[in-house]
Amino acid sequence: MEHKKEFEKAVEKKVERTVKKVVKVIAMIILGVVIFLLANYLLMRLWNWLMPDLFGVGTVTYWQALGVFILAKLLFGFGGGGGKSKSGSHKKKIKSSNKCGSWRRDFDEWKHYDQFWKEEGEEAFKTYVRKIKNENHDTSEEN
Repeated sequence: MEHKKEFEKAVEKKVERTVKKVVKVIAMIILGVVIFLLANYLLMRLWNWLMPDLFGVGTVTYWQALGVFILAKLLFGFGGGGGKSKSGSHKKKIKSSNKCGSWRRDFDEWKHYDQFWKEEGEEAFKTYVRKIKNENHDTSEEN
């Protein structure tokens, strides 16, 4: 008898845990659907608030907004790329010290641009324009 009661308690606990898991899954599905429908409603409201004034397009219905939402998700992805992967398939992060090193060096030289333009730039530009005009004038006379 005692063994039977222990078995019944173990089965009862297992069924209770399974029911809790099923209820949690159903609640998460319902929550996901509600969030999806709410996001679609917000998309519709934002579209109808902004797009006609900014771009002169018409307003959309709830179902049209749903279509736009699904189309955007298909085109731009579902946003599931945030998880960490143990496999090496994802790109490795580049250390910020190695990023665009040559561009940084080039950009550092630009701090001298204003001073150069004040000292030599304007006169050098005028000389260049005169040279171009003379070259164009010479080639137009040859034709």
